Amino acid sequence: MQRTLICVAHCDGADGTEVARLVADQLGLRYVDEEIVTAAAQRAGAAPELVAEAEQRQPLLRRVLEELGASGAAAMVATGGIPPPVTAEPRSPRGDALRRFIADAIEAMAAEGNVVIGSHGASFVLGARDDLLRVFVTAPPAARARRVAQQRGIDEKEAERQIRDADKSRADYLKRSYDVDREDPTQYDLVVNTDFLSPGEAASLVAHAAGSG
Repeated sequence: MQRTLICVAHCDGADGTEVARLVADQLGLRYVDEEIVTAAAQRAGAAPELVAEAEQRQPLLRRVLEELGASGAAAMVATGGIPPPVTAEPRSPRGDALRRFIADAIEAMAAEGNVVIGSHGASFVLGARDDLLRVFVTAPPAARARRVAQQRGIDEKEAERQIRDADKSRADYLKRSYDVDREDPTQYDLVVNTDFLSPGEAASLVAHAAGSG
């Protein structure tokens, strides 16, 4: 059967967002990412930045802080979707409730079908199902650091630090939200290496896998 529900997880610097968008274009599916945060905020009756903070998604939270002129915005580290772990108690009722709203938003969009969901731990929310293809986009740390340095206009040493911080934050988020002790390739249906494949080639491989059932 053709899979019309695709979750694309990725690590920082692997060009996973580009791959996910290309997959959606090739298959004629919707692509959602920040829409998950917006939908969760609406369900929770909360500001989107609070939902983003609960999920630890850096880009949206950083934009909100910049728009508000927050003094700490410049100090935040770009981590490809997830900022460094917060120091507050991670299992606070508020945080757990907001992450539940995120999961609800993912499930609602998945129920509509014909969608590519970018990140948000969606593969762990939805689990194994016949209409779902779970994808992980990755690359070796050195390749990711080179890419991050070029894309963000920083030196490679700083890029390497940002990669390490992002990986730690991702592991922290998956542990707190989905009790995942260690992310493993077997938790996905397809793993692609964008050091070996270009984003376009990776997207074509994912699209083929989605249609091969």
